[in-house]
Amino acid sequence: MKKITDFVFKDKKVILRLDLNVPIKDGEILSKEKINSSLKTINYISNSGGRVIILSHLGKIKEEKDKEKNSLFIVYKEMLKEFNNIYFSSATHGTVLEEKINNLNDGDILLVENTRFEDLDNKKESNCDEELSKYWASLGNIFINDAFGMTHRKHASNYGIAKYLPSGIGFLIEKEIKGLEPVINPIHPFVIIMGGAKVNDKLDIIKGLLPKCDYLLVGGGIANSFLACNNNVGKSLIDEDKIEELKNLLSEYKEKIIIPMDVVIEENDNVRNSKIDNLTNDSIIYDIGTETINNYAKYINDAKTIFLNGTMGLYEDDKYSVGTKEILNLVSKSSAVKIAGGGDALASIEKFNIKGFDYKSTGGGATLEYIKSGKLKCFEK
Repeated sequence: MKKITDFVFKDKKVILRLDLNVPIKDGEILSKEKINSSLKTINYISNSGGRVIILSHLGKIKEEKDKEKNSLFIVYKEMLKEFNNIYFSSATHGTVLEEKINNLNDGDILLVENTRFEDLDNKKESNCDEELSKYWASLGNIFINDAFGMTHRKHASNYGIAKYLPSGIGFLIEKEIKGLEPVINPIHPFVIIMGGAKVNDKLDIIKGLLPKCDYLLVGGGIANSFLACNNNVGKSLIDEDKIEELKNLLSEYKEKIIIPMDVVIEENDNVRNSKIDNLTNDSIIYDIGTETINNYAKYINDAKTIFLNGTMGLYEDDKYSVGTKEILNLVSKSSAVKIAGGGDALASIEKFNIKGFDYKSTGGGATLEYIKSGKLKCFEK
């Protein structure tokens, strides 16, 4: 893959794919991390005399009413604080967009409205429609992809455009590839710590990672589903339709998959620690227990490489935050190479002010997919 520094941008129109899919609540951007991590690439192209045309998605667009809450205009207003030469196009195709591009001077920046607005027309963006890919490519001379969080997707705005323009990667993707190298070629013992609400979202990834790692320590709803294979987990969140597959995994990888021995539950409005064997039909699991933390500590302390994704429980609630916090503390003090990835993992690290990670990846599914395969899907030929 060519890098951003391999190109001459002077007088060129540069299509720049970013991941500006920021979390928004009540009209406010909750985290500006994705905007901040894109600034180096934007500045480099702009300062080199390129005319920057930014494409990004925001949320999902399934019906017309989704447009209002998922407009990138809120991101544009935030980026105005960084650039006095940035403009906005409310159109994702057509003469309005083309005129705005034609009016750009060298160094100017244009943020185009959410690429997934095109999904209202037969999912043209998400299905990598050929004509849309060609059209967007026709708007520029060079394509730079710096949307690491989308590298596991083949959409018109990344994979599609790259087929028709000279293409390269930006500084963020370059940084992610370098930062994740220790888990692509790990020193063993390699321990993966994985939490999250639903095993369904990560089952294929888990299957791909198990042959690579020495141990998989699980928490959250993922652990609940594994526990439900052989135990009563009461009213806890599980993916019932995946239980048979998980039973097969537990049989095949019984030495690798390490599940909780005890948990923190809420039962009849009481919060308490409980052995797995003592759960009732009314139990709801919200965190891993003390014995489990101590058991997981052994694997963490022996590890040479650790990758952490997700959390051990409902960490946002102080009653159920101990497992996540203690596991993060154990990992941070480990002598292993320590890498975290995914929104919840990074949010919990920030919440508890945990230091000591060697690298924190901005990608969620993209990071997991890359660790599993060692490839960036959107760059496949």
